[in-house]
Amino acid sequence: MTTRFLITLLFLLTGYPAIHAQPRYDFTQLKTERLDRGVVAVRQDDSHVIVSWRTLKSDKKGQAFDVFRNGKKLNKSALTKGGTFFVDELPQGEQALYEVKGGGINGAFTLKADAPQGYIPLRLNKPEGGTLAEGGRPYFYIASDASVADVDGDGQYEIILKWDPTNSRDNAHDGFTAPTLFDCYRLDGTQLWRINLGRNIRSGAHYVPFIVYDLDGDGKAELAVKTADGTTDGKGKVIGDANADYRSPQGRILSGPEYLTIFNGLTGEAMDTRPYLPERGELSTWGDSKGNRSERYLAAVGYLDGKHASVIFCRGYYTRSVLAAWDWNGHELKKRWVFDTNDPEWKDYAGQGNHNLRVADVDGDGCDEITYGSMAVDHDGRGLYNTGMGHGDAIHLTAFDPTTDALQVWDCHENKHDGSDFRDARTGKVIFQIPSNEDVGRAMAADIDPTHPGVEMWSTASHGIRNIRGEVITEGRKSETENTHIMFGGMRVSVNFGIWWDGDLLRELLDHERVTKYNWENHTADLLQQFEGCQFNNGTKSNPCLSADLLGDWREEVITRDRMSEELRIYVTTIPTDYRIDCLMQDIPYRLSVATENVGYNQPPETGFYLGPDRKDYLK
Repeated sequence: MTTRFLITLLFLLTGYPAIHAQPRYDFTQLKTERLDRGVVAVRQDDSHVIVSWRTLKSDKKGQAFDVFRNGKKLNKSALTKGGTFFVDELPQGEQALYEVKGGGINGAFTLKADAPQGYIPLRLNKPEGGTLAEGGRPYFYIASDASVADVDGDGQYEIILKWDPTNSRDNAHDGFTAPTLFDCYRLDGTQLWRINLGRNIRSGAHYVPFIVYDLDGDGKAELAVKTADGTTDGKGKVIGDANADYRSPQGRILSGPEYLTIFNGLTGEAMDTRPYLPERGELSTWGDSKGNRSERYLAAVGYLDGKHASVIFCRGYYTRSVLAAWDWNGHELKKRWVFDTNDPEWKDYAGQGNHNLRVADVDGDGCDEITYGSMAVDHDGRGLYNTGMGHGDAIHLTAFDPTTDALQVWDCHENKHDGSDFRDARTGKVIFQIPSNEDVGRAMAADIDPTHPGVEMWSTASHGIRNIRGEVITEGRKSETENTHIMFGGMRVSVNFGIWWDGDLLRELLDHERVTKYNWENHTADLLQQFEGCQFNNGTKSNPCLSADLLGDWREEVITRDRMSEELRIYVTTIPTDYRIDCLMQDIPYRLSVATENVGYNQPPETGFYLGPDRKDYLK
């Protein structure tokens, strides 16, 4: 017996429940996107190419696949075992059409003769910078957060990219900003449209969360985002008054009408616009008079009725918090419900929001709930639970425990008291807590240590890495120079993003243009991949434009910009894997967390089931 088996057996014998199926989603009714085979080919080195493709829920166990190059079959016998990953010998400088056939859904990818090693390049139409009349300082544009969705119904994702001007501002600071822009690109680099939010939407990380998702179930995604007078859609049409200017002498936008607009994902055309809920009203009721609290926004998408996707646009989290759910039927936006902590019934929920949020069916009723920091809102717009631990900067929601499908939450807090807590996602009941007298600004969760069952978790004040029982398995402390890492002796381990990158079932760490693997034997972070010539976003947060299971097998890709924001690069792992797992984007909690990855302080996407070496019943 292995050590890991004995440890897992011990956990089972000491009271952990057996694996059970928690009813969540009825896929016979759920309106979800239709994905193609997701074939991708990238150069591994000068003489080898890796070909990778999706395993889909519709594939049977041991599904047979064949790989072709320029019409010639490459595999001698059908590929029925191991990962959906193939290595071909092809000299540098040759172009090839790779095809994968099997499972009733075939796919193809053209590898260009000049293809670089390890990634797909996508040339950008970089917007011109300029100089604002207010302040006289020049600015230019940076390719920032991104999302993906199928906007034309062909089963392949397009990329929706947000352009941030270099004079973007945090809510805490005054200053004029240039407009935020959105582009949509096909994976071959074709630009479909550009939307300009205009001068009456301030640029900054907390002002313009955006949702790209198929909201009406027609197979084609829409874009939902907050707009204002002067927003110009992808067809050149202006929303509201093109001449309106609501900017204050300090560069803030504290007055004027606010809207929520649904844009056609294929054309960028504005299809319906409604007043944003809630209106800002009297600024002081949000906690200050300069818009630091009233102008903080979050957004999400979820299946609130268990069938159709709804968007949730939010305002506030430090004090008053309001969540407004909307439905799009293909013709008009309709309000579903509004949750407001000004409602006396929910007044104790005020001040519990994070810089981010999570959406999943946490109570097994087939409908999604919104975990909004220290509180949760049920699918019907009523409060589900409230821990009262207040605001935080990071949150993780997944199945941490391999012996149950129940979901848990790992959260951190800013109040210099509650520290970090691990709790039941359904009830808010605390499993364990690590109080702290400091602002705990970072927290991370991933299965990185194979000697302990389940997902490990750590924060900048957790005193090291902890297992699902709250026990310290590796002692550590916050870095004195970087709040993005914890220290083990002189070694640094990231407290930022996770990614499935190499061939095993453990998760790797993604931070500052590199992928590292935690070495549980000597407590180091070993470098697996350096993204040369690239730049991650959001300052010390250091996030890629997007990371998710976008193409190929179940591992995740990284979308990042080059240093000049002239090119996006989609990095694909070239490490073989023996595992077959359904495309992670077909797991609803994972897909919804990808859709909200751009919201506030970016968080890595996480599955609604335990994914790691302690359970393999999900393998094909």
